[in-house]
Amino acid sequence: MKVQMDETAETNQSEESDAPVPAAGELAVLSPFERFAFRLTWRMNRGGWKRFWTLCQRTLGAGWIHVSTYNLMQVSGLEHVEAAARSRPLLLVANHRSFFDMYVVSTVLFRRTRWRKQLFFPVRGRFFYDTVGGLLVNLVMGWWSMFPPFFAGGDNPKTEQREFDKFSMRLLAHLCREGAGNVIGFHPEGTRNKGADPYSFLRPQPGVGKLIKDARPQVVPVFIAGLGNDLPKQVLGNWRGGEPVRVRFGPLLDLSDFYERRDSVRTYKEIADFVMSKIAELGEQDRAQSALEQKPNIKNVFAPTHHS
Repeated sequence: MKVQMDETAETNQSEESDAPVPAAGELAVLSPFERFAFRLTWRMNRGGWKRFWTLCQRTLGAGWIHVSTYNLMQVSGLEHVEAAARSRPLLLVANHRSFFDMYVVSTVLFRRTRWRKQLFFPVRGRFFYDTVGGLLVNLVMGWWSMFPPFFAGGDNPKTEQREFDKFSMRLLAHLCREGAGNVIGFHPEGTRNKGADPYSFLRPQPGVGKLIKDARPQVVPVFIAGLGNDLPKQVLGNWRGGEPVRVRFGPLLDLSDFYERRDSVRTYKEIADFVMSKIAELGEQDRAQSALEQKPNIKNVFAPTHHS
């Protein structure tokens, strides 16, 4: 056992030493606070610190989420995650409707699987890396796993920060390519879908396609529904009869056909569309299951009434 642990530690150290490091010019485009936030979180996601925070995530984090959702939780398809190779990273691609989507998914994995894992959730740097409050949320909610950050894009006018984002993409690809137990949670839509229909989706962004093309990780689609963004209401609903929280995992995706195509935005978009279509298929399965559960029992309706 000690030899096996030593070999695992040596492997982890080797993988960390091979991880890309930001160039001075890439760091220079960040503000002083953003550089501090990145360096702190970078340290918390390496070596013994990462193992410590993963322990906190597996016990304290998963514990309170379980207590807040156990009456509502419905999970299916977990066998597809169990079928993935333990020696390679796993990329979970999921729809995005709630702040708590990936926290719930990670709780399911920590509580219902037993293999070693460490989680990474790439996020927008805005708020999480440019405010004290964002750092505290990353600590309290994510145990520093909201990493690596991406600063440009969306409504962020600081396009010069794309230089740093190139590094973040290299690092994310490394995490998806190497590292036994690495689990990366990714939302192809890029932002939360605020529409009322849980079975509608935003157009996927090509970034997930580039990531998959570059790193070739194992990819499992996930559909999530039933979560809200009002934390007190969500927690109280666990005892007052809130909406069921459904987490549906799909089979590992075969993306080999895309790997032979040339690197281009078109290829990245095609991969992103394919991945999103598989998430949508899981959504349709959930819709059908929900309709079946809500359908009245015709046999009971017309059954004869017995009088005493």
